[in-house]
Amino acid sequence: MPAEWAPHVSTWLTWPRPEGISFPDKYDTVPGVYAEFIRHLVAVEDVNINVWNAEKEAWVRGLLTERKVPLDRVRFHHFPAYEPWCRDHGPIFLVRPGSSRGDEAPFSPQTPNSQSLVTSAATDGQRAIVDWGYNAWGNKYPPFDLDDAIPQHVAKLRGLPLFSPGIVMEGGSIEVNGCGTLLTTEACLLNPNRNPHLTKAQIEQHLKDFLGVTHILWLGDGIVGDDTDGHIDDLTRFVSPTTVVTVVEEDSADENFKLLQENLHRLRTMKDQDGQPLRVVELPMPGLVEYDGQRLPASYANFYIANGLVCVPTYRHANDHRALEILQHEFPRHRVVGIDSTELIWGLGSFHCISQQEPA
Repeated sequence: MPAEWAPHVSTWLTWPRPEGISFPDKYDTVPGVYAEFIRHLVAVEDVNINVWNAEKEAWVRGLLTERKVPLDRVRFHHFPAYEPWCRDHGPIFLVRPGSSRGDEAPFSPQTPNSQSLVTSAATDGQRAIVDWGYNAWGNKYPPFDLDDAIPQHVAKLRGLPLFSPGIVMEGGSIEVNGCGTLLTTEACLLNPNRNPHLTKAQIEQHLKDFLGVTHILWLGDGIVGDDTDGHIDDLTRFVSPTTVVTVVEEDSADENFKLLQENLHRLRTMKDQDGQPLRVVELPMPGLVEYDGQRLPASYANFYIANGLVCVPTYRHANDHRALEILQHEFPRHRVVGIDSTELIWGLGSFHCISQQEPA
């Protein structure tokens, strides 16, 4: 699995439905946020959008046109899903190391006990898709069968081999540096609502077998309000093979203060796949963000890295500018842009949660 900053073919999104449960009573405020996100993305890469049907495609096309978003790099696919969290239900793409040479044999399963399914279509020989099981974060929001099928549709569309490990895993729960190291959290991956039959060592082996990583680092808890049980993409992100940014709460009275300090302490003792200490950069939190009395999992760590572009959620908070400055310093070759996520976060996720990269 390449790092997110590796060159992309495109970004995948799943359009939210007004009938869905992700944005109760506030759906009308969300499509405009998607349009703004897509407007930035199409300047640097193609965008593939899963939509429920032709009627929904026409509606989305109309909205994007109205918002002056160019459609020449937007592709629509009638791959229905109940909810829009493509990071978690979408395909995880793998790339063969050194694939630019073009002389390697096609992918084949490396684990004899895997429940592997290879598409019959012609493949490009250098990429594959992992189709982890998806159960809506521990069966919290059924039904989710359509969401779980999205990777299969994309693999067929692209003509790529599809590996099905047979365990539950979400894209937002893992973070890789592209060199062999993977970051995750105990709160999520060891939660009994995912894979109660697996030990920590067995989960690590699945990650190694199906993502090509060799070194796994574990943080503890996720931020307050996160219904995913602690996804890493709200906490700590690689910004280079050797550097992570991690969110910290500066208010000692805030619920997030202690748990984020614990994660920071762990990171400062961690080493990469080569035995080198991680460089740890602190990123502020946007304080308390809530709606209708509910605390929302607002975090600047939920940014998305596209080709030469980093889209960062902002929350109309004084720390927005600081977060953007820090990330711009860490991504000197990228344009870092802030996009207001105040409405989107009501769905309990932001730009990284709704997107999935397709590497070249």
